[in-house]
Amino acid sequence: MNSEVKDTRKFLVTPSPHLKAPFNVKMVMYIVVIALLPALGGAIHFFGFYSLWLVLVSVATAVLAEFLANLAFKRPLETCLDGSAIITGMLLAYNLPPTAPLWMPVVGSAFAIIIVKALFGGLGHNFLNPALAGRAFLMASWPGKMTSGWILREGLGTTSGIQVDVFSGATPLGVVQKLKDISDSALAETTKSALNDPSMLKSLFFGNVGGVLGETSVLLLLIPAIILIAIRVIDWRIPLAYLGTVALGTLIAWLFKATPVTPIFHLLSGGLMLGALFMATDYATTPVTPLGLWIFGIGCGVLTVLIRLWGGYPEGVSYSILLMNVVTPFIDRYTRPRILGESAAKKERK
Repeated sequence: MNSEVKDTRKFLVTPSPHLKAPFNVKMVMYIVVIALLPALGGAIHFFGFYSLWLVLVSVATAVLAEFLANLAFKRPLETCLDGSAIITGMLLAYNLPPTAPLWMPVVGSAFAIIIVKALFGGLGHNFLNPALAGRAFLMASWPGKMTSGWILREGLGTTSGIQVDVFSGATPLGVVQKLKDISDSALAETTKSALNDPSMLKSLFFGNVGGVLGETSVLLLLIPAIILIAIRVIDWRIPLAYLGTVALGTLIAWLFKATPVTPIFHLLSGGLMLGALFMATDYATTPVTPLGLWIFGIGCGVLTVLIRLWGGYPEGVSYSILLMNVVTPFIDRYTRPRILGESAAKKERK
């Protein structure tokens, strides 16, 4: 009798859908948190222990804001520790200059969690990436503090990587932006050569240049991201489409002399890697269809190239992703796969 019951349990029938994921939401969030830790270590190494304080304050504010929002909207309080608020706090801090005052991550994280996430229903219901929206809010409110204060650990050279006094306070992408206004042709040519020098590309890859906390070292972002892609926490389509589009767009621009630096420089500089690998891949704010993921990534790449080459900011990654977040519902609508047996005419009527 007991053996019959035991056998029945082996063939338990459950309703569809019969999908099984290796990780639940909480596990995914904490895996991403772990993947972001090498970049935190790099920030402490390059800019000092004040970087750690900025990140801790940002994370604490994000978790507290999530807790208060859950309390106000009568949602489960324990979700403030599901890891999503921690990721938002970390990414918001990673977009700050290393000398930002401590009140900036407090304001940015509170805005990201309460305004961008909680007011729209919480995790999975926000249509913008909270960390990027928080950064955009800080950039619009205090542009001076968000675009200055670049430092580098003593002994690592200048923040721009170029031994010219006029560029000592600029990041590498800031130098590219300043090249447009230089009238001294000899200085412009020297600087252009320095930007494309292999030693500069090496500094960009390892992180020996100025920038915001989490974007300077490509190496410390790339290795964890490859692991996340391998275990399918990150879908490979958006990073590949995003980085590929930037590489192709800047290659064409470089061949036609629309940019003074090579595609490799564009790929390694600024927040492109941080954005393409850890922000553009946010589950809640990106398309769900395979074709939609390609369109989203290509759109981010095109906008980034346009802003970097002809926009007012030297960067462009944050605004590119936010703009594509806005059109994500339309992408999903027009890239929805046809249901088996559904005719094209019937789909069109829907």
